[in-house]
Amino acid sequence: MLHTAQDLHIAVNRMREGLGLASLDLDTAISFVGKGAENLVRKSIGVDFSASEVELRFQEAMVLFEKHYFDVNGEFASAYPGVHEGLQEMQAKGLRLACVTNKPIAFTLPLMKKTGLHDYFEIIYGGDSFAKRKPDPMQLLQVCADFKLAPAQIVAIGDSINDSKAARAAGCKVLNVPYGYNHGQAIQDVDTDGIVSSLLDAAHLISPT
Repeated sequence: MLHTAQDLHIAVNRMREGLGLASLDLDTAISFVGKGAENLVRKSIGVDFSASEVELRFQEAMVLFEKHYFDVNGEFASAYPGVHEGLQEMQAKGLRLACVTNKPIAFTLPLMKKTGLHDYFEIIYGGDSFAKRKPDPMQLLQVCADFKLAPAQIVAIGDSINDSKAARAAGCKVLNVPYGYNHGQAIQDVDTDGIVSSLLDAAHLISPT
């Protein structure tokens, strides 16, 4: 829903500066996005260190990243086209909305409030809300339980292979949008029930019954 590349890029490079490392270009940093903050940090320092060295330095790097991301979170983020309009249309149709992200909840809530998305959703789960995160289905299955709906009644909308894998594992339908990071892979290669250009297009396809 949100283009957060610049926020993440700045936080990653400030973390690397704190470790005495050179900056990464935007494309390299963003290729590490999608499997949670821990993965982003490990990959970002793994450019320079071996796997064993990464683990030795991980805690220090994680502390630095969190500090800098708290400072910059949401400052340069913006909603993709059709996001607000699509969410408004879904609400108007009586659809119940939940947000499930791998971003830690402490970053997710302020980001969604800054960008005006928070109040569209009844439920918001972050990557650390449960023991497992996408592509595991745990978060989506909890949404099904919260809404008292069978997985087959839920449509997940995502921008990555993790979203599709989680939906498939939960037994939910899944639509994908073509924007987002998806670890550098083409969204057309993802197992999906359809690719839609925006959340507004998705809203036109989804019925509350």
